[in-house]
Amino acid sequence: MIARLAALFGLLAASSVAALAPETSLRPSLRPVAEQGVATLDPEPLRPQGRPLSDQRLALATMGEAALQPSALGQSLRPLLRPDAVIEQALFKRRKLRKGSVCGDIDIQGEPVGAVSGTLPGCGTQSAVRVRSISGVRLSTPSVMHCDLAKALNRWVSRDVEKAFGRRNKVVSLRVAAHYACRTRNNRPGARISEHGKARAIDISGFTLEDGQTVTVLKGWQSRKTKKKLSKIWKAACGPFGTVLGPEADRYHKDHFHLDVARHRGGAYCR
Repeated sequence: MIARLAALFGLLAASSVAALAPETSLRPSLRPVAEQGVATLDPEPLRPQGRPLSDQRLALATMGEAALQPSALGQSLRPLLRPDAVIEQALFKRRKLRKGSVCGDIDIQGEPVGAVSGTLPGCGTQSAVRVRSISGVRLSTPSVMHCDLAKALNRWVSRDVEKAFGRRNKVVSLRVAAHYACRTRNNRPGARISEHGKARAIDISGFTLEDGQTVTVLKGWQSRKTKKKLSKIWKAACGPFGTVLGPEADRYHKDHFHLDVARHRGGAYCR
């Protein structure tokens, strides 16, 4: 009997709790409309602010109707065009460079020489040029060479040599130790004709910088301050040229870089 009464009271208690559940739910209440970010009937607060007027528009507004008059053109906020004299000077300089260029490249300045010959069989070339400067870098002496050599020299100078010692102290001149000369390799009797004898080689013994200093291959290769830069220049030549020889190649090249455009089966030969 007592068990039945206990079960009856438990059932009544559960029923009363279930009846009160909606009012005592643990679920959070809904957010107010304003907190949910729902657009209200007044969209004005959500509009972005307009861009501020620029100085040009403000200046034009202060000028009023005068801005529409022809005399106002002199007060235009647009940048002025370059004077005709400046344009003509630039065009004149370019025409002058083009007139003095060889090998079909405005960066290679010189004059055509034509056919050159020598006393030994195998020397000479049919179409040579005498080059004075390469990409604005002067040669210490006008050098006779084939256009293949001139173009390779131009790539080397413009990409690597000119800025090897820094942008603020560029190379402005190359000291030429040898260019075209009808002779055998290293001047040895009975040896093959040198690439110098074919106008396809040049020897560079030094680099003159913008501050007037000349870094020679002989002394610069022994100096800690310049050896790394000279080594970088020598390494960069291996590609544009077919043969690159430096102070570590042999005793004949202690004081210069030998550069030629000879072709080798195994690719560029660099020592």
